[in-house]
Amino acid sequence: MWFKNLQIYRLPRPWKVTADSILQQLKQHALQPIGQMEMESVGWVPPRQGGDLLHVVENQILMAFGVTKKILPASAINQAAKDKASEIEEQQGFKPGRKQMKEIKEQVIDELLPRALTQFSETRVWIDPVNGWLVVDAGSPAKADEVLKLLFKSIDKLPLETLRVAQSPVSAMTDWLVSDEVPGDFTVDQDTELRANTEGKATVRYVRHTLDPEDVRRHISAGKQCTRLAMTWADRISFVLTENLTIKRIQPLDILKEKDTISAPNDDERFDADFLLMTAELSKLIFDLANAMDGEVIAQPI
Repeated sequence: MWFKNLQIYRLPRPWKVTADSILQQLKQHALQPIGQMEMESVGWVPPRQGGDLLHVVENQILMAFGVTKKILPASAINQAAKDKASEIEEQQGFKPGRKQMKEIKEQVIDELLPRALTQFSETRVWIDPVNGWLVVDAGSPAKADEVLKLLFKSIDKLPLETLRVAQSPVSAMTDWLVSDEVPGDFTVDQDTELRANTEGKATVRYVRHTLDPEDVRRHISAGKQCTRLAMTWADRISFVLTENLTIKRIQPLDILKEKDTISAPNDDERFDADFLLMTAELSKLIFDLANAMDGEVIAQPI
């Protein structure tokens, strides 16, 4: 059940809130069945099948943002609109103009919507009120923004802030490659991206390739900066750090997988044990990563 990506936000430490108060607010924005004429429906769903909208284990909170979307391929809309436009052309004796074509497309969408197939997806959210983290398992800030939009709508006066560090990720990652040294318990792995800050944005990527320090320094001396870097933390978790402080491709390593094999009497207890292990490890990783970039600075409210 490990998160694959981390979009990280700050909460007060500790955040004095009760899980029950959050739950009652989430219930007002639970995912509803999508209407016949709706393109999508968003809302909170149980993170555990058959469970409540919040799953709480030793003050660690798990929730899930759900989206149900109608699947209407552009090609199908365009073909149906083209067919309808041909019929109208025969009736009126001339081709529909731009405005009329827009109206035809809107009519086609209205006709197709009730028969369209639906697709469901969910994005998990982890709240650590003890250490003050809110983390969205999303690969991009744009996807996380969809979740945050509903979070702010659901939770009254949510004291959420952006996570800011003293040294930018790009500057920090570039310095680590130049010095061939990373602070703390971090090591550099074999994937990286170096990009020039020029109009052409010339880019060099290393994929599963041992980094040659001299080769990397030559690219950096030529004006490129590190925008993506694969790393390992404490021989426990591998991940990729991006220029906007997103952590991607999280993978627990063997030392944690051994812990993860501890037997549990049933699936529910196994899930809770996995969740606690993940939250404990990721909380430390995030804290250490912020310190590796010269620590946190006063965050800005979202």
